[in-house]
Amino acid sequence: MRAAAGLAGFRGESSFGTWLTGIAIRCAFECLRRTPMVGAADVADRPAGDPAPELALDLERAIAVLPDGYRTTLVLHDVHGYTHTEIAALLGIEAGTSKSQLSRARRALRATLTHQAAETGT
Repeated sequence: MRAAAGLAGFRGESSFGTWLTGIAIRCAFECLRRTPMVGAADVADRPAGDPAPELALDLERAIAVLPDGYRTTLVLHDVHGYTHTEIAALLGIEAGTSKSQLSRARRALRATLTHQAAETGT
């Protein structure tokens, strides 16, 4: 619906697929903002073979508390493998902004996980 409504605004600065993916990502993040955070019970239901579900939960929580721009850039780059140029096109930002947000996201993530490890003694 949003893509159809916004089609007149497509400027052709990126590929149509990139533009459409950007709309889908923004819609998904809007839904995530309205959805409660994953609980420990949900993590326990992960597939067998996950060596340390509590570590996954720590990482999920640390990512969840990142500011929106940091979290979005981190997930798109480090999880989904998008380049900074692709992220810039998807989010309507400069590639340099994507790079700085990724750097700051990683720094914040490292600090949060280090603090959690110190608290738990792991």
